Amino acid sequence: MTIRVLLADDERLVRAGFRMILRDEPGIEVVAEAADGAQAVTIAADVQPDVVLMDIRMPNLNGIEATRRIVATPEAPRVLVLTTFDHDRYVFDALAADASGFLLEDAPEHQLLAAIRVVADGGGLFAPTVTRRVIEQFALLAGPKKPPPGLAQLTAREIEVLKLIAQAKTNAQIGAALFISEHTARTHVARILTKLNLNDRTQAAVLAYECRLVQPGSH
Repeated sequence: MTIRVLLADDERLVRAGFRMILRDEPGIEVVAEAADGAQAVTIAADVQPDVVLMDIRMPNLNGIEATRRIVATPEAPRVLVLTTFDHDRYVFDALAADASGFLLEDAPEHQLLAAIRVVADGGGLFAPTVTRRVIEQFALLAGPKKPPPGLAQLTAREIEVLKLIAQAKTNAQIGAALFISEHTARTHVARILTKLNLNDRTQAAVLAYECRLVQPGSH
């Protein structure tokens, strides 16, 4: 299945650079471009891409607010936030807006391509310089959160899986830790996201910390 991508950046040359990188990549297609956040929101609703590459600093509507509006729509695309600034504040803002990932614009091509595939598949991804510590700090700043109704619907095994998601474990690592197959781990993750009405693993990890299923610094 082809991953349909929307490029949102106010710099025409930056968009052209991303377009060149993605043009010859099998299974990925750039379906539209936006020059500011407001355009990104409108175009995303029109073309319904799978992934939006979103710059943070844009006129009319910044990338964080555009992300917030896009992910709030039914069957929302995944948003991968891109910026030239490696600051925790931007990561916190991206997390708060329910972005699926965060990368620096100067990331290697292979890392960008891998990130698009990861978030399109429902995963969460952050720049290598952004560690789990950032998610922990974000959850601490947000304070304890009242558990959503769906949390009570999770089985004991799904709670175990959710805790491992918060520890940034892959499906293979979850399977190994719980002595189940990778396929079974993937199925558990999908059911968790459905029951909690979440878009991806990043949101699941944040929720696990906010609900104190996992204590910051405990692993």
